[in-house]
Amino acid sequence: MSMALKQVFNKDRTFRPKRKFEPGTQRFELHKKAQASLNAGLDLKQAVQLPHGEDLNDWVAVHVVDFFNRINLIYGTISDSCTDQTCPVMSGGPKYEYRWQDEHKYKRPTALSAPKYMSLLMDWIEVQINNENIFPTNVGTPFPKCFMQVAKKILSRLFRVFVHVYIHHFDRVSQMGAEAHVNTCYKHFYYFVTEFNLTDHKELEPLVSQTHLDLS
Repeated sequence: MSMALKQVFNKDRTFRPKRKFEPGTQRFELHKKAQASLNAGLDLKQAVQLPHGEDLNDWVAVHVVDFFNRINLIYGTISDSCTDQTCPVMSGGPKYEYRWQDEHKYKRPTALSAPKYMSLLMDWIEVQINNENIFPTNVGTPFPKCFMQVAKKILSRLFRVFVHVYIHHFDRVSQMGAEAHVNTCYKHFYYFVTEFNLTDHKELEPLVSQTHLDLS
């Protein structure tokens, strides 16, 4: 990442604290392997493929946390221009509106401003990835049967952040000179979720027609 981008994507602008992997754990080693592939300039379609002999649940868990960190950082950099006034509805253009629903306060899909939606989303994801019963960190502790279902829900909701940023705040991304970085992160995410069928194709539709996104 260039020095200019490092100044843009600095830790002080992160929307939520970065989640890290514990050194010495299997998850940490997988994270290093994934980062090495990216840093080596490996084709993204190849980089997302499950390494030989590795467990799919572990590979997905590593990427869920990594995408949470990256997307969290991307949104943090544009959050000053995403307010209740500028974005009173969490949407991806006129065709797509995203309503929030959870097991607590919002038991029915509820229309919220984009920043409120983002705040609830990041809080919710943090709870999931810090829950040892869903994302076990100890070697040998099995993943629960619901793990992949939870992972899919997290990734689908994270994708909505890309949709909102691209459709409503891409001018801000361009002003910061971060277009290439955000595009690469999006492609990495897209190839990963499509490789393992982790997001419904209907969720991906809002960005299909974006001309600046070359997924060939």
